[in-house]
Amino acid sequence: MRILGIIPARYASTRFPAKALVDIGGKSMIQRVYEQSSKATELDQVIVATDDERILNHVREFGGQAVMTSPDHQSGTDRCYEALAKTELHYDYVINIQGDEPFISPEPIDHLASVLNGETELATLVKIIDNDEILFNVNVPKAVLNKRGEVMYFSRQTIPYLRNAQSQDEFLKSHVFYKHIGIYAYRTDVLAEITKLPVSSLEKAEALEQLRWLENGYAIRAVITSDDSHGVDTPDDLDRVTRKFLP
Repeated sequence: MRILGIIPARYASTRFPAKALVDIGGKSMIQRVYEQSSKATELDQVIVATDDERILNHVREFGGQAVMTSPDHQSGTDRCYEALAKTELHYDYVINIQGDEPFISPEPIDHLASVLNGETELATLVKIIDNDEILFNVNVPKAVLNKRGEVMYFSRQTIPYLRNAQSQDEFLKSHVFYKHIGIYAYRTDVLAEITKLPVSSLEKAEALEQLRWLENGYAIRAVITSDDSHGVDTPDDLDRVTRKFLP
């Protein structure tokens, strides 16, 4: 399987404008994401898909590959498809790598790539939840899996709800819950199809794009990882992540 890693990177951000270019210990955020992603051995190529010439030129200056995409895309998935369409080589799969995780490890990318066998339509990462703060945080999407290792549903709520639990303290002792890690793999023909789908009712309800795919009958393979996500949505997030990973 030939796999293309794409890092969508918008310049505008409501909570953190120009965060792709913010300096983190002498390197920009997008350079750190690019360099970490390029260490994944299963990716044949890594490119940045951006909507701004400042990011495009910056990536090319540090030796990376980047393509310009429309500023009108509503999601990273749509941006990935345009970037794929602009490549000259054939790829079987695309892995969408979040552009705001400067310390992403290459191992979960390779782990996700390991299930891309030609039959897998879509795939994503999940992590077993081990603390109540994450389990009951409505800003953290959760996933429920079936016996085949596919996602049945995503929700911001705690799912499944344990009806017979006497208190929230019993949840983690009684069931295995999964946090969704937002890295996606798309078979390229499926990527072309899902970008044409209208916004679905479940997607509107939960504000989770991946529910559109489930609602339209696509199968999403779940890959369980021990690596967590460390996304940067705000300057406070940047301070927290920098303290964690840089001396």
